[in-house]
Amino acid sequence: MTMIKQCRGCNSPDLHLVLDLGNQPLANHLLTQKSNGPEPRYPLQLMFCPSCALLQVGETIDPEILYRRDYPYFSSANPSLLKHAQEHCEYLTKRFDIGAQSLVVEIASNDGYLLRNFVGKAPVLGVDPAVGPARKAEQIGVPTINDFFCTELAEKLVSEGKQAKVIIASNVAAHVDRINDFLKAFKILLAPDGVISFEIAYAVDMIDKCEFDTIYHEHLFYHSLIGFKNLLERNGLYMNEAVHLSIHGGSLRVYASHKPERTPALDAWLAHEHERGVDAVAFYDKFADHVKDTAENLRGLLKRLKHDGARIACWGAASKGATMLNYLGLGPDFFEWVIDISEQKQGKFMPGERLLIVAPQRLIDERPEYTLILVWNFADDVIRSQPKYREQGGRFIMPVPPRIIH
Repeated sequence: MTMIKQCRGCNSPDLHLVLDLGNQPLANHLLTQKSNGPEPRYPLQLMFCPSCALLQVGETIDPEILYRRDYPYFSSANPSLLKHAQEHCEYLTKRFDIGAQSLVVEIASNDGYLLRNFVGKAPVLGVDPAVGPARKAEQIGVPTINDFFCTELAEKLVSEGKQAKVIIASNVAAHVDRINDFLKAFKILLAPDGVISFEIAYAVDMIDKCEFDTIYHEHLFYHSLIGFKNLLERNGLYMNEAVHLSIHGGSLRVYASHKPERTPALDAWLAHEHERGVDAVAFYDKFADHVKDTAENLRGLLKRLKHDGARIACWGAASKGATMLNYLGLGPDFFEWVIDISEQKQGKFMPGERLLIVAPQRLIDERPEYTLILVWNFADDVIRSQPKYREQGGRFIMPVPPRIIH
């Protein structure tokens, strides 16, 4: 781990501390045993750069540790994400006339969940550093380079005659420490008339909705439109359009290219961010107090239920769940276990609090009175999937803001 001394984007040393979440384990490093010695923990601090409006964590963990080893996230396990990807691909195909001569590249392509929608319709190529997901993608017919995307790799692909008409990068622009090299690689690989479709979690939604559990060591950046625009332009790319999405608690889909062609709607949105002060320190200063109050309210609710004899389970062994559980600090014996639909995670333990990860059937078999939804961004899916549990009197708890779903 290294602590940054200057902004990753513009190199300014003037960084402002927004929020300190204490020492946290790596959110995606699930354990194979409940008690296997102390886990590494690292500071988790959110910093703002007034010079270029980038919101970022102050620590960098070696990406070889984060992504090369037993990386447990497989996108295809999430039905909502599959539907979201399919709809996105259909839109891109129609809008940009994607066909047999159009190379479509996805950066951080995971297990091929998105690119499989183009297979047989256009040439595709995935790039992902995680061994397990990349192998799964190959098995379903999605050619995948098992590596980190950078200028060196982009130049190699171009030298082989590959230039992309469309590059898709969903939820990866938050994960890269060498962000300028990363974005320069897009410029190299993108065809002169090509387009990049980024999806990024929206920092303004995170602040407004107090979604502090989306902060973890893999997420180095939390982008606003102003901050991301500055970052793209620094590397020769231009943000031309943006769409607000509800997925993941509030996201942006940003279209960028080699040429500046900003829509009036994007200009208005950028102006609105400026009016709110999104590019200034004051906008972020109350966030820490909001996080503290929200966590205290949730702890209080959970402790009252527990004191009254209720058993409380959790749903979702995701990264945000690890941040939430470890920040709450209620201890490994407070909750019953954590449910997750991914078979790759079942039988393992959450980092830090070391809760056993189990299959959904456990909820029906043991019927705990309450279940805390850690993956609140997919809460509707979770609740819809468990009518029997609710019919038997089970209740779900939403963590932010804390409330019981009746």
